[in-house]
Amino acid sequence: MKLMCNKKNGRSRKRQLDVTCPYCGRRAVLRPAEYVYGSHTIVPGSRLYVCSNYPDRCDAYVSVHEGSNTPKGTLADGNLRNKRIQAHRAFDRLWKSRLMTRSEAYDWLAFKLEIEPEEAHIGNFSDYYCEQTIAECEKFWNGCCKMTAA
Repeated sequence: MKLMCNKKNGRSRKRQLDVTCPYCGRRAVLRPAEYVYGSHTIVPGSRLYVCSNYPDRCDAYVSVHEGSNTPKGTLADGNLRNKRIQAHRAFDRLWKSRLMTRSEAYDWLAFKLEIEPEEAHIGNFSDYYCEQTIAECEKFWNGCCKMTAA
């Protein structure tokens, strides 16, 4: 991923990053979320990096952090996007329950997945790591419930 920047009249203007689709190898294009979601866009004004083969030959895209051109992860097809949503739901429950802070939850996840803490970002996870995240979160809750029932 490479940031491209234009300088004109002494001002710096952000341009889209150079993002490549991991499925077909084509360049991703920064587009309004309405391009994919139409009138069902949840956050008006939000943007996505969308594979340039979308929607005919590839359905990969990823959302962008608000106020920037930085993607929230890697481009994902429908199956992987769904798996990441499931992993986030399982994971977010850990810190939203206030049993641990968000930072502690990410450290815990990195430890359980045997990855570096800076790699513990569900938006970059493969199907395998999403499955592992869901399984580890379920084990955590099953252990919690057994301890409180005793």
